[in-house]
Amino acid sequence: MTKIFDFKKEINSEELKQAAKSIRNGNLVIFPTETVYGIGANALNYKAVDNIFLAKGRANDNPLIVHIADFDMLDDLVDNISPLEKKLMDAFMPGPFTLILKKKDIIPNNVSANLDTVGIRMPANKIAHDFIKEANIPIAAPSANISSRPSGTNIEDIKEEFNNKVDIIIDGGDTSVGLESTVVKVIDGVPTILRPGKITPEDIIEIIGICKLSDNLFKKADGIVESPGMKYKHYAPNNKCILIYSEDENKLIDLVQKNIKSKTLIIGNEKHKDKYDSYKYLSYGITLDDISHNIFSLLRKADKYEPDLIIIEGVKKEGLGIAIMNRLIRASSYNYIEE
Repeated sequence: MTKIFDFKKEINSEELKQAAKSIRNGNLVIFPTETVYGIGANALNYKAVDNIFLAKGRANDNPLIVHIADFDMLDDLVDNISPLEKKLMDAFMPGPFTLILKKKDIIPNNVSANLDTVGIRMPANKIAHDFIKEANIPIAAPSANISSRPSGTNIEDIKEEFNNKVDIIIDGGDTSVGLESTVVKVIDGVPTILRPGKITPEDIIEIIGICKLSDNLFKKADGIVESPGMKYKHYAPNNKCILIYSEDENKLIDLVQKNIKSKTLIIGNEKHKDKYDSYKYLSYGITLDDISHNIFSLLRKADKYEPDLIIIEGVKKEGLGIAIMNRLIRASSYNYIEE
């Protein structure tokens, strides 16, 4: 039976030591970060990492991100950090930021999907930091969800999925960001966002002066990918889903109204909750931060109403809206209407 440790009010030092010992011994532990919950294994233990893929039902050509507690852990894991990469790490770590770097052989090939690179992240969440520090090992951890399902932002959404599949779940309450980290690779001297997140292009431009977006942010990537969240169906509810957006608010409302069926559930802006005659309306809030924080949990909640269709109101693709739309386009299986 999976053990649940409640750290919502405070970190229990003895239970933290138990969790750290468990993951060192090759078991799986789910833990909170500021972005989403992660399902973690010792990143240096090939067999333990394999168990992540089994627990999630995850394709093994989908690379994992390695989490560290501090920069002291980096030297053993990666090679040839450039001054630009160092500047990015100094600016955004710890935080919701992952940097693709040249890996050393100590990292098993199943972590990196047989690539010579690996994503490195240093969480800002105190529970995650203290857990990794106590374990004293790098931790490979994708989002804690069954593959293709929305990522877990609280344990209520995921504990049944992983009961008896992991040794321990650490409950830290709701995650603060709600979307997975921004993944960046420096390509030809330019920071390139492979997966958007809370750290926006504008944030990177402010530090570095330049930033590019991957061509695959709003379409399915084929072949080899260096970041999770690029290739496979992800973030999706079980029921059919359509994403609708217009920069003109009245046109957006009209487009949604035209697509409503007899048992349609709408996920949208709090300001629009009285605009539609639908089966059910779930508000994701008003601001982009609201949407980021709430959207994965709402996608899971929507399935419980067993609608014949889920319609999601989109947002403008700028700032944090780039990350939100990246997730929602995939959640809707590319069923996207924009006018």
